Formats: sequence, structure tokens, C-alpha cells
Amino acid sequence: MSETVEPIKTLPLVMKEPRGRKKPPAHLADLDEPGRKVLLEEMGLPGFRAKQLSTHYFGRLVDDPAEMTDLPAGQRDDLVKALLPDLMTPLRTMEADKGTTRKTLWKLFDGALVESVLMRYPDRATVCVSSQAGCGMACPFCATGMGGLERNMSTAEIVEQVVAGARSMARGEVPGGPGRVSNVVFMGMGEPLANYKAVIGAVRRLTDPAPAGLGMSARGITVSTVGLVPRINQLADEGIPVTLALSLHAPDDELRNELVPINTRFSVAETVEAAWNYASKTKRRVSIEYAMMRGINDQAHRADLLADVLNSYGDWGWVHVNLIPLNPIEGSKWTASDPADEREFVRRLEAKGIPTTVRDTRGREIDGACGQLAAKE
Repeated sequence: MSETVEPIKTLPLVMKEPRGRKKPPAHLADLDEPGRKVLLEEMGLPGFRAKQLSTHYFGRLVDDPAEMTDLPAGQRDDLVKALLPDLMTPLRTMEADKGTTRKTLWKLFDGALVESVLMRYPDRATVCVSSQAGCGMACPFCATGMGGLERNMSTAEIVEQVVAGARSMARGEVPGGPGRVSNVVFMGMGEPLANYKAVIGAVRRLTDPAPAGLGMSARGITVSTVGLVPRINQLADEGIPVTLALSLHAPDDELRNELVPINTRFSVAETVEAAWNYASKTKRRVSIEYAMMRGINDQAHRADLLADVLNSYGDWGWVHVNLIPLNPIEGSKWTASDPADEREFVRRLEAKGIPTTVRDTRGREIDGACGQLAAKE
């Protein structure tokens, strides 16, 4: 007699933020250069000062108005209040990896809590940013998904997480001496493509040349998604060659419907086709994210199926698989795959010509790794 497998319990999918949420105050990072100038002029302030404020924020990474000595003392407070309002307050920073991984808990203007993670490696420094307070995608193995969606974040709230990380690096607060942020991954709390307008605004601010923005390379930015197909297609037409990371986690609809509930709207075939379309339009290799869960999705036959699904679009180097050892979350029945099963999964993918890496999971002990961000005080 075969044992019955309990169905996986999930929350309902939530595509839109709850109504009636107040918006955070307007900030220069929400606006392009002409928009900043217009906002100042509408407030009766000289529009040309917008560029000076942008230089302080994006170029010099200043957060103390007293250091903005090129602004007239009589107008400084009004100018700062108009374009540089406080958006978020750091409540706690936790460190791991000898201080090179730093997770910050932020309180937003309305009391919502989010987390970001700064990770310094020998050759780069990456900020993992949140794009929503909570998440509505309801993936049952993710701490953020289990909390539901509180609200979307604004463009400036997303950008501020990166600017804060850039300040920490520039000031030498992270072991290794002063440095700069080279990479941003939209892999924190939230489904980035469910907050599309604000996320694209943030990507534009990060890549706008200084002082309009941080002047980062689009190639250093990764936008993750569980597979909102229409938005993936929209992103492909934006003309910004960021890396797309697709959180697939299963190669078959039956299992993926349970692990990634958005699959009940967009099948594996539709989702992978959208990712392939993104790669073909942008000429950027897509990363397939796959969290390895013991006895759930780590069987050898699923490795073969995953390779077959990806190879069905050709082997022109359009994709690589990033296996993620599942990170533990409190009270969860989900556990990481046995190392032998993980190795066999890698072997089978590589045997079929799929480039595969196993992700280095940083920050696990401070609940700062993939799937662990829950933003609790």
C-alpha cells in the first residue's frame, strides 16, 4: 500500500497591493532629472538646485544636510525637505561572514518592515534589495511568501537600500577597506515584476549616469521573478539589458503548481518561453533559479526533464541553472537536498550540456539568505 502524500498548503496568490495604502513622500530618486526640477519649481524653489541635490545624493553619497555647503543656508532645509525626505529608518543590522555580509532591517514611513542584504566578495559587492513589503506569490517554502503582501515599495525606497549600501562601502564600514557597490540583485522581499513600474524606475535610477543616478552598469543588475509572463515580455522591450533570473524550482506543471502558485496562471512552457524570448531579444543569458528540496524536486528524473525543457529552445548559451541549497526557515518541513542527490542533479544537467552552478549561500545564520527574509522586529 503506497503512503498518501499530504498536499502542500499555500496562501492565496495576491497580484495587487491592498487598497488604501498611503504613498511615501516624493523623493528625487522617484523622478528623472526634468521631474526633479519641475517639483522644486512647483514648490517655489529654484529648479537648478535639483542637480546639486542629485550630486550630493548619488555622487557624494551624503546623508547629512550640513555637508551640502553649496546650498544657501536659508534655503537648504526647504530644498532637502522637498527632494530628500527621510524614507526609511534602520532598526537593526546583523553581520555574518566576518562582517562582509550585513543584513539591515528597515522601518518605512508607515511602519512597514523590509530587509536588505549587503554582501562583499573579493571581486565585487552586491546589495540584495526588497521591492515589496512582504510578498503575494505564496511560495510555501519561502519565509517572505508565508507572510503575505503588505504593500509595494516606491522607486526611491528601493534605491535607498542601494545608496545605503554604497555609503557603507564608501565609508569603509565593511571589512576590506573603502569600496563601491558593483552589483544589485532584486532578490529580497517581494516579487519585483508585481511592482513593475517602481522596479523599472529603480533600475533606471541605478543605471542613469551620475549625478542623475548611480551610474551602474545594467549588466551588474539582476531582476528575479517567479514568472509573471506578460511582465517578462515587457521587460525584454525596455532596452535595459539587466540579467533575468527565473525562479523555476520545478520542470513540470504538476509540482510547480504547488511550489510556485503563479504556475497555475502561466505554465512551465509559457514561463520558460518568455525567459527564452528575453534572452533572444537582449542577448543576455538567463539564470534559472532552482531551490533544491529533499525528496520534493531533487530527483534524478527531474534533472533530466529540466535539461530537456531548457534544451528544447536550443543550446546557443541562452541559459544557465543556479541550484540553491534550500535555506532553513523556522517551523518549516522543507529541508535541503542530500549532498549526493545535489551532485547527481548537477551531473545530469551538465551531461546534457546545461551550465550549472551551486549558489554560495551567504548570511544563512542571520536569516539573510535566499528565502529567509521575514522582516521581524
